[in-house]
Amino acid sequence: MSFDPYDPEFLRDPYPTYRRLRAAPPFFDEAWGLTFFSRYDDVTGILRDRRFGRDVRHAVPREEVDPDVYERIYPSRYPTWTRLIRDSFIDLEPPRHTRIRRLVQWAFSRRASESYRARMQETADRLLDRALEEGRMEAISDFATPIPLTMIAELLGIPGGDQPRLVAWSHAIVRLFDQGCTEAEAEEAERATREFAEYVADLLAERRARPGDDLVSSLVAAELDGDRLSEDELVATCILTLNAGHEATVQAIGNGILALARDPEAFRWLRSHPEALGTAVEELLRFDTPLQMFERWVLEDLEWEGTPLRRGTKVGLLFGSANRDERRFVDPDRLDLSRADNPHVSFGGGIHFCVGAPLARVEMEVAFGTLARRVARIEGPDVEPERVPSLVFRGVRALPVELVAA
Repeated sequence: MSFDPYDPEFLRDPYPTYRRLRAAPPFFDEAWGLTFFSRYDDVTGILRDRRFGRDVRHAVPREEVDPDVYERIYPSRYPTWTRLIRDSFIDLEPPRHTRIRRLVQWAFSRRASESYRARMQETADRLLDRALEEGRMEAISDFATPIPLTMIAELLGIPGGDQPRLVAWSHAIVRLFDQGCTEAEAEEAERATREFAEYVADLLAERRARPGDDLVSSLVAAELDGDRLSEDELVATCILTLNAGHEATVQAIGNGILALARDPEAFRWLRSHPEALGTAVEELLRFDTPLQMFERWVLEDLEWEGTPLRRGTKVGLLFGSANRDERRFVDPDRLDLSRADNPHVSFGGGIHFCVGAPLARVEMEVAFGTLARRVARIEGPDVEPERVPSLVFRGVRALPVELVAA
């Protein structure tokens, strides 16, 4: 059993392939060096099982790890990227993960996230004012990108004029997560990481001299039981905040707009049920998952539901497939914005459950709530939009839509 995640047909619609994979046992893919799991119970079980982890360096001698896989995850040719991306807390295990997460999680709590709602709403309304005046917009650059980007820039205390640089850095940095990344893209990821690290270092120095009301100032001052973040930990956390807070949310909003444009009845239902906005957001996250695949290291020899796994190897968890598993979701290929029983895995699970999930949910509630309140109809493009060539992030490069005002 195998699949080609870069085949144009798969990129357009991976869900028929996922259905085929779920009907078969887990399988090993030579190109990725991963054993892929596609069923909901397997994915959620592995996410919560401490025999699997995001880091292997503390648990398994390097000589026991496949050198090609190790080099893909910790590429020695790109030392800045490896140091600052693979040592951000999302890629660490306890106790290092626990220590850093405790110092930063307050900034992404539901209460903190709600405090930004008014600012996000102002941005969304301003963007739609312009789009409705013209009757159209390019939904990714004109709507899906500015909402989370404005929020992340404000969170980090970055001036508005520098925001385009954030987008370019983020797009470049995340390409190295994907097995299909070219050498030129990898070199660009390393360069972007260096540039953003230098930018953040200057920002840290400025905030130490003149603290402000932003996440960077708070992280510089953060202390818990006498513990503080190191310089590298501060830089890595800021880069993670940009990448995780921007890339996935942009794709989630874009995928959701495309889904609603293709299902006018669902959009009409959302417009007439504003009280169900939170439930609708969860369904949009499930239906076309922005983060399609996450990896875990196997930290000890084990057998998972009949599949033997050797320590030092990796598994690939297909979130997009798990979220369409007919064993867990009723009529999973149908967009049902009223779906109440919806334990999707779009934010991961276990100790690595996305720390920014509350903020992402508020951003999506603002985006889709504003669309439902102010737009009567969304008409998508006549041609299939070009997909981002990635198994990790699912989204479209551009999405031109026409809008009819409510």
